[in-house]
Amino acid sequence: MTLVKLNQPSRQRNLIDDWFQDFPAYFSREASPAFSTTPVNIVETTDAYHLELTAPGRSKEDIKLQVEDGLLTISYEHKKEEKTEDFKVVRKEFSLASFKRSFSLDEKIDTAGIQAKYENGVLKVFLPKKAEVKLQPQAINIQ
Repeated sequence: MTLVKLNQPSRQRNLIDDWFQDFPAYFSREASPAFSTTPVNIVETTDAYHLELTAPGRSKEDIKLQVEDGLLTISYEHKKEEKTEDFKVVRKEFSLASFKRSFSLDEKIDTAGIQAKYENGVLKVFLPKKAEVKLQPQAINIQ
């Protein structure tokens, strides 16, 4: 979304620019009852996998993590806010849409040692590798 409008000589271009500038407001995730996705970063170290999901503005008590049949599921279900007659919302561009992400866990992951931490709008999930699976650096002799 553009924060600066450029002056265009044609009014038709301005109408199109205005429509695209307001695009997120017309087609917000709030209007769709389906789950949305949230961005995730996955980093592998020698000891573990680290997942980071952006989830700003949510309460950690409302975020659910579950491991079942080799599948890690992370979800958040947005509860509808009660409407009030005290004020009128003129524009609402951000929302706390529900999301659900699932990740397949293989035999490398120690599911009993999974840990999660929510801070500054980022959910950090630590997925430790089993001891026998950890990749150890090794030197290879050239013959």
